[in-house]
Amino acid sequence: MNPMPEPNPLLSTTELPCYDAIRPGHVMPALAELLAQADAALEKVVSDDVPVNYDAIAAVLDVSVERLRTAWSQVGFLQSVADTPEMRAAHAENLPRVIDFYTRLSADPRLFAKYKALAASPSAATLNPARKKALQDALRDFVLGGAELEGAARERFAAIQERLGALSQSFGDHVLDATDAFDLYVEEAALDGVPADVRAAARAAAEAAGKPGFKLTLQAPCYVPVIQYATNRALREQMFRAFSTRASEFGKPEHDNSAALAEILALRQEEAALLGHASYAHVSLVPKMARSPEEVLAFVRDLARRARPFAETELAELRSCAAEELGLASLEAWDRPFVSERLKQSRYAFSNIDVKQYFTEPTVLDGLLRLIETLFGVSIQPGEAPLWHPSARFFRVFKHGESTQPVAGFYLDLHARTGKGSGAWMDDARQRWQRPEGQLQTPLAHLVCNFAAPVGDKPALLTHDDVITLFHEFGHGLHHMLTQVDELAVSGIAGVEWDAVELPSQFMENFCWDWQVVQKLTAHVDTGEPLPRALFDRMIAARNFGNGLQMLRHCELGLFDMQAHLLPDAGQRVLALAREVSAEVGIVAPPPFLRYPHSFTHLFDGGYAAGYYSYAWAEVLSADAFSAFEEAGVFDPATGERYRQQILEVGGSRPAMESFKAFRGREPKLDALLRHQGLVAEAA
Repeated sequence: MNPMPEPNPLLSTTELPCYDAIRPGHVMPALAELLAQADAALEKVVSDDVPVNYDAIAAVLDVSVERLRTAWSQVGFLQSVADTPEMRAAHAENLPRVIDFYTRLSADPRLFAKYKALAASPSAATLNPARKKALQDALRDFVLGGAELEGAARERFAAIQERLGALSQSFGDHVLDATDAFDLYVEEAALDGVPADVRAAARAAAEAAGKPGFKLTLQAPCYVPVIQYATNRALREQMFRAFSTRASEFGKPEHDNSAALAEILALRQEEAALLGHASYAHVSLVPKMARSPEEVLAFVRDLARRARPFAETELAELRSCAAEELGLASLEAWDRPFVSERLKQSRYAFSNIDVKQYFTEPTVLDGLLRLIETLFGVSIQPGEAPLWHPSARFFRVFKHGESTQPVAGFYLDLHARTGKGSGAWMDDARQRWQRPEGQLQTPLAHLVCNFAAPVGDKPALLTHDDVITLFHEFGHGLHHMLTQVDELAVSGIAGVEWDAVELPSQFMENFCWDWQVVQKLTAHVDTGEPLPRALFDRMIAARNFGNGLQMLRHCELGLFDMQAHLLPDAGQRVLALAREVSAEVGIVAPPPFLRYPHSFTHLFDGGYAAGYYSYAWAEVLSADAFSAFEEAGVFDPATGERYRQQILEVGGSRPAMESFKAFRGREPKLDALLRHQGLVAEAA
């Protein structure tokens, strides 16, 4: 007898994804089956067999489509955290088929007609608020998905979606490959000034590669401290050039994103024209809080205007320090992080290296989880789950006083490694949903960072910036996990306007600057002592150090993004546009070799196209929201409960402005952001 074939883990209906069992060979057969089921569900739901009824439509269509989305997200997630040539090939092979289905689904005139009939039916008035919002969003998204197009325009729109999907995937792959392809082996003398733990990791990496010396890479745990601390100016320049020209014509031709940039922007503009919009920027803003590109441009330029005098003062101080204390006649781009750290050390009498010794990963994580428990009425416990890498972990979230039925779960993958995408992010493995079959589906989140891994028998050390990043991603995770909305389309972060989705993440960052919180996050790696108050006070004094330059840079990126998706010829002049924006907003000319658009994955392999401004936009909301805790007390349970109920629990079930006003009692003000950033003139 032939043995029974092993079940395909992508088709598993177990509670948790089978991440340890999924192989590239599983992708094609699983997608074939799930796409066939989803296609059959689409044909059934548009037939007369399914009445114009919210529950009836969900029971047929949403169940099949959600199963497809869940399996496909597992494939994409594995490619982002455990990339192999085989998994990449499997993803690329199936990507056109998945895009084709979703393009047809979002533009199906029969389904659109059914939703319009539902909206016009007497039953629509009886829907609960979450369902009304989901229906309203669905009708809007049908229009944006091309459902009103016909004939050649409809066919062209579908072709654009398929091509954009392939281009975006290859754009991100090229950035990952260009990052992983770089290595530089140096002797220890070249690493003067670089922190000891970074040198130890570089030595271990060289030993693992079977080579002498120290291996340097462009992954953040190596690149950032080298550019910030290495006294070797030539090394800093070499690393900076390599990092800032990734995936461009200066590297391997197979990694060059130049052509992809031009084509992506051109296709997006063509898509906008098909939909009857003046530009892709206009299309992008339809589901956002901002009402027009002009409003966004005015917002970004106003922030830049406010930040500019502070940035000019900071730049003058850096140049003075470089010339007078470090003997640098000119301040180049690869000098600024180094000089900035030296100036901060001399002005505030501390180094980020000193601070880092107190933020051990286990202590930070424990303190963060205890803070979440205190503020939001939950308990968090380690759990068992199939994992993709030995360093990944899994946790379950329970309501206070309950220990049997979790309300959510999350995966934590904190360490940088080859084959893992750079940066930090949260995405959902599963959404909360009161399923048509009757059971409540609880949410699952992926929380991913790229911190330095532990070396030897000591715990990993986090910079304070790393701690802020971790809190940021947990803010997204809480928004996803603590929702009480049962409708799939508006549960958690689903349905939240993109320029408000950063509110909970940036809100959490503020706790990293509160002494009551920081005490519980720190234990010196050697002595176990908490961070001294005197050192924390110096950190607070230095908190806004460089914020003017940082805000200007953020405004520059936001302005570039909006202009790239607003101007019709942007695809043919990407680098010229980047230089023009820099000349308008910046206060120092960038190096001519700079190619940041070529690795700007937020815009070209992510959801931030014509939306990068949303970080600053949402920070107005988050800073003002946190000021409520400043007024009431950082651990005030009533404020925490109100924030949870009015912001986190409602998800995308109502407009973000309504949620903010329900929490704060008024519309947001810019004052708190400017105060937190130190972008206000001191009183005389």
